[in-house]
Amino acid sequence: MIKIYHNPRCSKSRAGLKYLQEKGVEFECVEYLKDGFNEAELAELICKTGLKPFDLIRTHEKDYKENYKGKEFTDEEWIKIMVENPRLIHRPIVVKEQKAVWAQPPEKVEELL
Repeated sequence: MIKIYHNPRCSKSRAGLKYLQEKGVEFECVEYLKDGFNEAELAELICKTGLKPFDLIRTHEKDYKENYKGKEFTDEEWIKIMVENPRLIHRPIVVKEQKAVWAQPPEKVEELL
């Protein structure tokens, strides 16, 4: 089963969701801003992408610029920051079994199909 971590207020996330729908793929939708993550869940999700935590940080966000820009953090510290500030996480993230992709552009989902 495919799972999409989605923010309905984000146009890029909506595009990823629409892409899955147009492909006729069954999926579970997780609104991660409502449901949240714990550190272990987020660490596992990031590991499945093959990326570093910072690679999934939205560096153009006001919160990032005001509080984190130019500062050094370990991967574990970034994960804690992301759990506490989920709006900083790029979206959508789509998962299938042991692999995940940041579906930007939406066609990145093809790596899972």
